[in-house]
Amino acid sequence: MLFSSALIGLREGLEAALVVSILVAFLVKTGRRDYLKWVWLGVGAALALCVAIGTIIAYTIGEMRFEHQEIAGGSLSIIAVAFVTWMIFWMRATARSIAGELRGKLSHAVELGAVAVVVMALLAVGREGLETMAFFYANVRTAESGVTEPLIGFIVGIVVAIVLGWLIYRGALRFNLGRFFKVTGVLLVFVAAGILAYGLHDLQEAGVLPGLNTLAFDLSGPMPEDSWYGALAKGLLNYSAQTTVLQAVVWVAYVAVVLTLFLMPRRESAAPPRPAPVPAGPVSPKENS
Repeated sequence: MLFSSALIGLREGLEAALVVSILVAFLVKTGRRDYLKWVWLGVGAALALCVAIGTIIAYTIGEMRFEHQEIAGGSLSIIAVAFVTWMIFWMRATARSIAGELRGKLSHAVELGAVAVVVMALLAVGREGLETMAFFYANVRTAESGVTEPLIGFIVGIVVAIVLGWLIYRGALRFNLGRFFKVTGVLLVFVAAGILAYGLHDLQEAGVLPGLNTLAFDLSGPMPEDSWYGALAKGLLNYSAQTTVLQAVVWVAYVAVVLTLFLMPRRESAAPPRPAPVPAGPVSPKENS
């Protein structure tokens, strides 16, 4: 779980860091430094809100009966997969234009006042935070070995993302963000497929879905999860030694459909046709005079 947690922390953290760096750079370059405090207030409020929501969810689910815990955990895993699927396609579509869009929105927010700036920063960072919170909870349930390893992975990924975001803001680092989001997007498709399969297993254990004892394969002997190679596969792909038919079918279907759509070349919008030149007519005597 260390690798997948670090990957999610890096990806989500870098998106949030880029958003904040774009907002800060715009205010600095336009001479509106007095609004920086409102951006940071929005960022802090977003982080506090995400931590509060995560704490409430963890405490609430922890007090439930086993069946209800499995239903809630499975549902949150599916929600987390929906988040990551939407996120990778959204970033694929807006990676080139996100800076301009954010500057335009912030310029409008500045005209409206400090409250609008706080709300914009809160929403921009809060979205990434809620996605990260959902992933973190799903990864903790998938790990089945406590919160320590996923937490370390997330912290490492987020710290690296903050450092990268700061270096990009200072102009000390330049790299192809489009390629970065494409590579991490491919990796996250496999991570999300594993989380989706595990969420379905939770719902099978709760009796919501059938087929708990209908296994597609059982590799507990040749590839146990506590072996180094089993742990590696579990950390990278959320591998499960005992996988039901439903889990296997959904995992393959999700990867096949989402990965194909994600890697499909984008259709560039055709440039509008240039108007034909208007032929010059005879010059009137008045024009010659």
